[in-house]
Amino acid sequence: MIGFISAVIVVLCLSCATDQYTQVDSAVAAGRYDRGAAIIEENKKGIYRDAILYYLDKGMLEHYAGNYLDSIELLQNGEEAIKEAFTKSITQEIGSFIINDNTKDYSGEDYEDMYLNVFNALNYYHKNDISEALVEIRRMNEKLQELAIKYDQLTTSLEQEAIKNGAAIPESAHSSVDFANSALARYLGMLFFRANGKYDDARIDYEQLKIAFNKAPAIYTNPVPGSIDEELTIPAGKARLNVIGFAGLSPIKEERVERIYTSDVFIKIALPVIEERRSQVDRVSLVFEGETTLPPLTLELLENISAVAKATFTKKVPSIYIKTILRTMAKSGLASFLGEKEEEGEGYSYARLAMQAFTEVSEQADTRLSRYFPSKAYIGGITLEPGVYSFSINYYASDGRLIQSEKRTMDIQAHNLNLVEALCLK
Repeated sequence: MIGFISAVIVVLCLSCATDQYTQVDSAVAAGRYDRGAAIIEENKKGIYRDAILYYLDKGMLEHYAGNYLDSIELLQNGEEAIKEAFTKSITQEIGSFIINDNTKDYSGEDYEDMYLNVFNALNYYHKNDISEALVEIRRMNEKLQELAIKYDQLTTSLEQEAIKNGAAIPESAHSSVDFANSALARYLGMLFFRANGKYDDARIDYEQLKIAFNKAPAIYTNPVPGSIDEELTIPAGKARLNVIGFAGLSPIKEERVERIYTSDVFIKIALPVIEERRSQVDRVSLVFEGETTLPPLTLELLENISAVAKATFTKKVPSIYIKTILRTMAKSGLASFLGEKEEEGEGYSYARLAMQAFTEVSEQADTRLSRYFPSKAYIGGITLEPGVYSFSINYYASDGRLIQSEKRTMDIQAHNLNLVEALCLK
């Protein structure tokens, strides 16, 4: 038993020894997304223990690099793997109760499962397949509807088990944030339906976009972008240019350790928490170039993806919290039992010390998470005379400094979806 515990402790310590993402992060920071994807492929056995994280990270970098077919395949594989892993995780609960949640295969976070559909929708748009793009948006909307009840049954059963064991569950462990509608998904749905001439469906998504803001004020702290109201009233013979600018990087998970008193002992609780990564980007604008009097177009914040990641994660926090408490109580109870045997002179001293060390070290939070979704989505729209336009999409810091500029030339046509996607992950 002692040998087993010692081996587990060594593995757990080594698993946290190094950050294996450094090279990929450097390539991403430099905007070399092809290179980042290549590094992932070259080192996937060393970097990725979980297939889902590989599919998501590489799938996103292939999207940014413009390799849309590769991205579609990877993100679809990721979606299927998430479904399988969620089902499989039920059979792995025993192992996670013995050691920690890292013993289970990673099953993906809900926001990852949802936003992979957004980026696959954009993949299909770039491949001129609006119908498949709409399928992806519908999948995301369905997942959002399921999220409201996804964890209710699990949390209820765990709470009942906690009560039986005399565990007190702090009120802070319960979720209070609701998120069942994505403005970003509704925005893309509105544009795609408009492109297919389905104006009734487009209007439904337009209305649902505004409902999303009203229903989740804790997430949508910004006003509804003003350009939304112009999207379904394009004058005859005019063309509409739409821009979506992604900025920053999605959150990471960090471990937070608490010591709580329950069942006459203090126990260690290691919990994963979502932490945002600060972005340099404060403002995004489109500036027309050449002989034109068109004013700059300021893009407005549509969706804070990092805030959605936090909100959806809170849905599973109660089950994580309760299970962690029950697991730690079981370990502490065994250590106490061994201590009692030691006092009786039965030679349990080493086993008790080993169990105490195992309890302390093995309680580690599951901090696995994909790294390359963006943090925020900005949008803008302007009605123009059809024609060829040159423009740049500029990303600025809060002090007005230009961080990045992307130059584009585009033939903007009437009766067509002229959607430009830009990116700055700094």
